[in-house]
Amino acid sequence: MTSKWNLREIVLMSILGVVFGVIYLLFYFFGQGLRNVLTPFGLGPFGYEVIFGIWFIVSIITAYIIRKPGAALISETIAATIQVLIGSPAGPRLIITGIIQGLGAEAVFAATKWQNYTTKVLVLAGMSAAIFSFVWGWYISGFAALSTELVTAMFIVRLISGALLAGLLGKYISDQLANTGVLRSYALGKEWKAQRENKAS
Repeated sequence: MTSKWNLREIVLMSILGVVFGVIYLLFYFFGQGLRNVLTPFGLGPFGYEVIFGIWFIVSIITAYIIRKPGAALISETIAATIQVLIGSPAGPRLIITGIIQGLGAEAVFAATKWQNYTTKVLVLAGMSAAIFSFVWGWYISGFAALSTELVTAMFIVRLISGALLAGLLGKYISDQLANTGVLRSYALGKEWKAQRENKAS
Protein backbone atom coordinates (compact mmCIF):
# COMPACT_ATOMS: atom_id res chain seq x y z
CA MET A 1 0.00 0.00 0.00
CA THR A 2 1.45 3.35 -1.04
CA SER A 3 2.19 5.90 1.66
CA LYS A 4 1.67 8.82 -0.73
CA TRP A 5 -1.39 10.90 0.06
CA ASN A 6 -3.75 12.19 -2.61
CA LEU A 7 -5.86 15.34 -2.41
CA ARG A 8 -9.07 13.38 -1.83
CA GLU A 9 -7.63 11.72 1.26
CA ILE A 10 -6.30 14.99 2.64
CA VAL A 11 -9.71 16.64 2.19
CA LEU A 12 -11.54 13.77 3.90
CA MET A 13 -9.11 13.76 6.81
CA SER A 14 -9.55 17.51 7.22
CA ILE A 15 -13.34 17.23 7.13
CA LEU A 16 -13.33 14.45 9.72
CA GLY A 17 -10.99 16.47 11.92
CA VAL A 18 -13.28 19.50 11.82
CA VAL A 19 -16.50 17.51 12.36
CA PHE A 20 -15.12 15.58 15.29
CA GLY A 21 -13.51 18.69 16.73
CA VAL A 22 -17.03 20.07 17.14
CA ILE A 23 -18.31 16.75 18.48
CA TYR A 24 -15.44 16.58 20.96
CA LEU A 25 -16.30 20.00 22.35
CA LEU A 26 -19.94 18.98 22.77
CA PHE A 27 -18.83 15.89 24.67
CA TYR A 28 -16.70 18.08 26.92
CA PHE A 29 -19.87 19.73 28.19
CA PHE A 30 -21.66 16.38 28.33
CA GLY A 31 -18.83 15.01 30.48
CA GLN A 32 -19.09 18.05 32.71
CA GLY A 33 -22.74 17.24 33.28
CA LEU A 34 -21.94 13.61 34.07
CA ARG A 35 -19.29 14.68 36.53
CA ASN A 36 -21.73 16.99 38.29
CA VAL A 37 -24.25 14.16 38.59
CA LEU A 38 -21.67 11.67 39.91
CA THR A 39 -19.86 14.03 42.30
CA PRO A 40 -22.37 13.68 45.19
CA PHE A 41 -21.68 9.93 45.11
CA GLY A 42 -17.92 10.42 45.25
CA LEU A 43 -17.56 9.32 41.62
CA GLY A 44 -16.97 12.70 40.00
CA PRO A 45 -13.68 11.71 38.28
CA PHE A 46 -15.53 9.02 36.32
CA GLY A 47 -17.77 11.59 34.63
CA TYR A 48 -15.21 11.99 31.88
CA GLU A 49 -13.58 8.57 32.08
CA VAL A 50 -16.65 6.63 30.92
CA ILE A 51 -16.83 8.66 27.71
CA PHE A 52 -13.11 9.37 27.25
CA GLY A 53 -12.84 7.02 24.30
CA ILE A 54 -14.95 9.36 22.19
CA TRP A 55 -11.99 11.77 22.10
CA PHE A 56 -9.89 9.19 20.26
CA ILE A 57 -12.49 8.13 17.71
CA VAL A 58 -11.45 10.37 14.82
CA SER A 59 -7.96 8.85 14.86
CA ILE A 60 -9.45 5.36 14.52
CA ILE A 61 -11.99 6.30 11.85
CA THR A 62 -9.51 8.24 9.71
CA ALA A 63 -6.80 5.60 9.95
CA TYR A 64 -9.25 2.78 9.19
CA ILE A 65 -10.69 4.54 6.14
CA ILE A 66 -7.53 6.02 4.61
CA ARG A 67 -4.83 3.60 5.84
CA LYS A 68 -1.84 5.88 5.47
CA PRO A 69 0.99 6.73 7.91
CA GLY A 70 0.08 9.76 9.98
CA ALA A 71 -3.70 9.55 9.48
CA ALA A 72 -4.44 8.90 13.16
CA LEU A 73 -2.00 11.52 14.48
CA ILE A 74 -2.88 14.31 12.06
CA SER A 75 -6.66 13.89 12.27
CA GLU A 76 -6.55 13.91 16.07
CA THR A 77 -4.38 17.03 16.02
CA ILE A 78 -6.78 18.78 13.64
CA ALA A 79 -9.74 17.91 15.88
CA ALA A 80 -7.95 19.27 18.95
CA THR A 81 -6.99 22.46 17.12
CA ILE A 82 -10.59 22.99 16.01
CA GLN A 83 -11.75 22.63 19.61
CA VAL A 84 -9.35 25.37 20.66
CA LEU A 85 -10.40 27.65 17.79
CA ILE A 86 -14.10 27.35 18.62
CA GLY A 87 -13.54 28.09 22.28
CA SER A 88 -12.73 25.00 24.31
CA PRO A 89 -12.27 25.88 28.00
CA ALA A 90 -9.17 23.66 27.99
CA GLY A 91 -7.25 26.24 25.98
CA PRO A 92 -4.23 25.80 23.66
CA ARG A 93 -2.77 23.01 25.79
CA LEU A 94 -5.52 20.85 24.31
CA ILE A 95 -3.55 20.73 21.06
CA ILE A 96 -0.73 18.94 22.88
CA THR A 97 -3.31 16.55 24.32
CA GLY A 98 -4.60 15.82 20.82
CA ILE A 99 -1.10 15.14 19.54
CA ILE A 100 -0.42 12.72 22.39
CA GLN A 101 -3.71 10.89 21.88
CA GLY A 102 -3.05 10.69 18.16
CA LEU A 103 0.43 9.32 18.80
CA GLY A 104 -1.07 6.62 21.01
CA ALA A 105 -3.33 5.38 18.23
CA GLU A 106 -0.69 5.87 15.53
CA ALA A 107 1.81 3.76 17.46
CA VAL A 108 -0.35 0.66 17.08
CA PHE A 109 -0.84 1.14 13.34
CA ALA A 110 2.87 1.83 12.97
CA ALA A 111 3.63 -1.46 14.75
CA THR A 112 1.78 -3.24 11.93
CA LYS A 113 3.58 -1.05 9.34
CA TRP A 114 0.14 0.37 8.52
CA GLN A 115 -0.90 -2.96 7.01
CA ASN A 116 -3.34 -4.37 9.57
CA TYR A 117 -6.73 -2.78 10.27
CA THR A 118 -8.61 -5.67 11.82
CA THR A 119 -11.03 -5.16 14.68
CA LYS A 120 -8.36 -6.28 17.16
CA VAL A 121 -5.90 -3.67 15.92
CA LEU A 122 -8.52 -0.90 16.00
CA VAL A 123 -9.43 -1.81 19.57
CA LEU A 124 -5.76 -1.87 20.56
CA ALA A 125 -5.29 1.54 18.94
CA GLY A 126 -8.14 2.92 21.02
CA MET A 127 -6.62 1.43 24.16
CA SER A 128 -3.17 2.73 23.30
CA ALA A 129 -4.59 6.24 22.88
CA ALA A 130 -6.16 5.81 26.31
CA ILE A 131 -2.81 4.84 27.84
CA PHE A 132 -0.94 7.74 26.23
CA SER A 133 -3.64 10.20 27.31
CA PHE A 134 -3.70 8.84 30.86
CA VAL A 135 0.05 9.25 31.28
CA TRP A 136 -0.27 12.84 30.01
CA GLY A 137 -3.22 13.37 32.32
CA TRP A 138 -1.11 12.20 35.25
CA TYR A 139 1.13 15.22 34.78
CA ILE A 140 -1.48 17.87 33.99
CA SER A 141 -4.54 16.80 36.01
CA GLY A 142 -3.15 16.03 39.43
CA PHE A 143 -3.89 12.30 39.46
CA ALA A 144 -1.00 11.84 41.89
CA ALA A 145 -3.12 13.48 44.59
CA LEU A 146 -5.79 10.80 44.27
CA SER A 147 -5.79 7.40 45.95
CA THR A 148 -4.10 4.51 44.16
CA GLU A 149 -7.39 2.60 44.07
CA LEU A 150 -9.24 5.49 42.44
CA VAL A 151 -6.51 6.13 39.86
CA THR A 152 -6.39 2.43 39.00
CA ALA A 153 -10.15 2.32 38.55
CA MET A 154 -10.05 5.46 36.38
CA PHE A 155 -7.32 3.92 34.22
CA ILE A 156 -9.30 0.70 33.71
CA VAL A 157 -12.47 2.61 32.82
CA ARG A 158 -10.55 4.76 30.33
CA LEU A 159 -9.01 1.67 28.73
CA ILE A 160 -12.45 0.12 28.31
CA SER A 161 -13.84 3.38 26.96
CA GLY A 162 -10.99 3.59 24.45
CA ALA A 163 -11.63 0.04 23.31
CA LEU A 164 -15.39 0.47 22.96
CA LEU A 165 -16.03 4.10 22.04
CA ALA A 166 -12.93 4.59 19.87
CA GLY A 167 -12.07 1.11 18.59
CA LEU A 168 -15.41 -0.67 18.15
CA LEU A 169 -17.64 2.37 17.61
CA GLY A 170 -15.09 3.87 15.23
CA LYS A 171 -15.08 0.67 13.18
CA TYR A 172 -18.88 0.48 13.21
CA ILE A 173 -19.31 4.06 11.97
CA SER A 174 -16.69 3.57 9.26
CA ASP A 175 -18.23 0.30 8.09
CA GLN A 176 -21.68 1.88 7.91
CA LEU A 177 -20.27 4.67 5.76
CA ALA A 178 -18.47 2.15 3.54
CA ASN A 179 -21.67 0.17 3.14
CA THR A 180 -23.36 3.22 1.58
CA GLY A 181 -20.69 3.43 -1.11
CA VAL A 182 -19.51 6.95 -0.23
CA LEU A 183 -16.03 5.65 0.61
CA ARG A 184 -15.49 3.77 -2.64
CA SER A 185 -12.49 5.98 -3.52
CA TYR A 186 -10.70 5.19 -0.25
CA ALA A 187 -8.88 2.12 1.02
CA LEU A 188 -11.76 0.90 3.18
CA GLY A 189 -14.28 1.37 0.38
CA LYS A 190 -12.08 -0.56 -2.03
CA GLU A 191 -11.79 -3.37 0.50
CA TRP A 192 -15.57 -3.54 0.83
CA LYS A 193 -15.96 -3.57 -2.96
CA ALA A 194 -13.50 -6.46 -3.27
CA GLN A 195 -15.37 -8.40 -0.57
CA ARG A 196 -18.68 -7.92 -2.38
CA GLU A 197 -17.16 -9.09 -5.65
CA ASN A 198 -15.70 -12.18 -3.97
CA LYS A 199 -19.07 -13.06 -2.50
CA ALA A 200 -20.77 -12.56 -5.86
CA SER A 201 -18.30 -14.78 -7.71
